[in-house]
Amino acid sequence: MSLVPYFFGRRSNVFDPFSLDVWDPFDAFRSITESRPGFGETAAFADARIDWKETPEAHVFKADLPGLKKEEVKVEVEEGRVLQISGERSREKEEKNDTWHRVERSSGRFFRRFRLPEGARVDQVKAAMENGVLTVTVPKAEVKKPEVKAIDISG
Repeated sequence: MSLVPYFFGRRSNVFDPFSLDVWDPFDAFRSITESRPGFGETAAFADARIDWKETPEAHVFKADLPGLKKEEVKVEVEEGRVLQISGERSREKEEKNDTWHRVERSSGRFFRRFRLPEGARVDQVKAAMENGVLTVTVPKAEVKKPEVKAIDISG
């Protein structure tokens, strides 16, 4: 059970200091109006689910993006320490003689931003996509260990 409340069907990240997802008061209205037939070109793409873990060497982000090609996904670092992952799934072409019985696969755009902590090496970010899973690795700067010098005791 989440301690983070839901507002208009969208999870708010008010308690996550690294998340830049901002609550949009018009988001609920937009999702209602865009789902009406003929209103928008595409339906809203479900928020991409992204895991963020920290290892001793790096910050690792994994995003499930089934059905997307790497050409449809963009990974950027902006404003120094903001990681931005975005993409778009196109709607399938409809033929005039097609009869649709059910449409459940979503299309549209997604956009996620994460503020990286101090010490993230944004100049060495690597991204790879395999089997619909995007993995972004942001190495961490090496932390200098305090130098310990042994002192001989005279006496």
